[in-house]
Amino acid sequence: MSKILQQIRIPHVFTLLTGVIFVCSLLTFVVPSGEYERETRTVGGRDRTVVVPDTYEILPKHLSARGLLFQDEVVGTASPASLESFLSAIPRGMVKAADIIFFIFIIGGVFGILQATGTIPAVLGAVLNRLRSSWKALTIVLMTAMAIGGSTLGMGEEFIPLVPIFLIVAKEIGCDRIYGVALVYVAGAVGFAAATTNPFTVNIAQEIAGLPLNSAIPFRLLFLVACMTVTLIYMLRYGSRIRQDPSTSLIAEDDFVLPTDNVEPPPLKAGHLFIVVACVAIFVFILYAVQEMSWWLTQMAGGFILMGLVAIAVSRLPVREATLAAVKGMEEMTVAALVVGFARGITVVLEDGQILDTLIFSAASVLQHVPKYFAAEGMLAFQAILNFFIPSGSGQAAVTMPLMAPLSDVLGLTRQTAVFAFTCGDGFSNMVIPTSGILMASLGLGKVPYDRWLRFMAPLLLQLLAVAAVFIAIAVAIKL
Repeated sequence: MSKILQQIRIPHVFTLLTGVIFVCSLLTFVVPSGEYERETRTVGGRDRTVVVPDTYEILPKHLSARGLLFQDEVVGTASPASLESFLSAIPRGMVKAADIIFFIFIIGGVFGILQATGTIPAVLGAVLNRLRSSWKALTIVLMTAMAIGGSTLGMGEEFIPLVPIFLIVAKEIGCDRIYGVALVYVAGAVGFAAATTNPFTVNIAQEIAGLPLNSAIPFRLLFLVACMTVTLIYMLRYGSRIRQDPSTSLIAEDDFVLPTDNVEPPPLKAGHLFIVVACVAIFVFILYAVQEMSWWLTQMAGGFILMGLVAIAVSRLPVREATLAAVKGMEEMTVAALVVGFARGITVVLEDGQILDTLIFSAASVLQHVPKYFAAEGMLAFQAILNFFIPSGSGQAAVTMPLMAPLSDVLGLTRQTAVFAFTCGDGFSNMVIPTSGILMASLGLGKVPYDRWLRFMAPLLLQLLAVAAVFIAIAVAIKL
């Protein structure tokens, strides 16, 4: 496996995603088209469009010379993705992902302001000074915190601006860029997959499946502990290896020079602590509002702007300096934000050719004819594969759970097991699929080549999927 991965050379993220969009456009000519009926249902305080089970119908493909160049739609048929559809997929993807894109820009600007006030470097310096003697303890504390945020609150995009900060941590403890990105991204992604109260996956899936919200918490907590134990062991082993011999790093040729190298962090002052407390309080309220007031990215972005204003007022940062810091922070998020739009373009062309529902229907049909233990593991595999095409937890839940929940009844599985298979399949695959905007944005900020990331993640991903498979078998056995 490692020799194969060493031979993989992945192009730039924008080139890669454009190529995936092109391949998916070609698939719309080959894969049969079809569709489910959909209905609007209030889930988690928000109106969501979900599929209606047992309504799948095959659609004839409308092929024409004009359709090769321009979308030539005819009522009652499906039109494969045209050249026009392919070329416009990226800008249309950016339009559909506009809320996430601008959210990333705004939190980047706010983190730029916090950096300019000295809050981030001062707090980081204090943490490093306290735990400098034990890099393992530092790793465990930081990754556990990130995992809890991902598992309970579904944090993902919020972690992106932290990547440059965690690179500094990795540099200080003698590790590489991969380790720095993994400290924040892998921890958050594992927590997101091992969801306990994640509002964007487990809560939505449970409500669609007709289950009590936040049910089966003890089982999920045990699963989170098991996954984080595996992850921390893997991380500490990798860190120990490259600390002892830097040439064993997967990016050994990287000199790991950071803009903040050789710059002493400012001392931690009362003003810094006040800013931290204020920002934490605002963030806690944002998370409460997401759960109880149906806030979404637009309102959340406003909350982050308030953080920036508080930091400016407390630190007495000149307006011009604060503005320049915010602009610089947004500039650093440019690639990260645009990657999300590129990735969304994949879903756009699949919807143009109306083949997404066909993929879902085909998988559900296969699962109906296998024993329940295999079917449960098949749900995990299906959700993981589908996540390549629908890299959105809430979006995937809305599309698949109306089908997987009743299917589990037919198979003799509990609906809770179907939800668990969904959260695992959706979550863990996020750590390797190039269509995950958060992953590619994090790698872009960390300047970690995608092929090197695959070599790093492959063994850990297999271990995590093995843990998930075991827990799914347990869920079937105990009728979770």
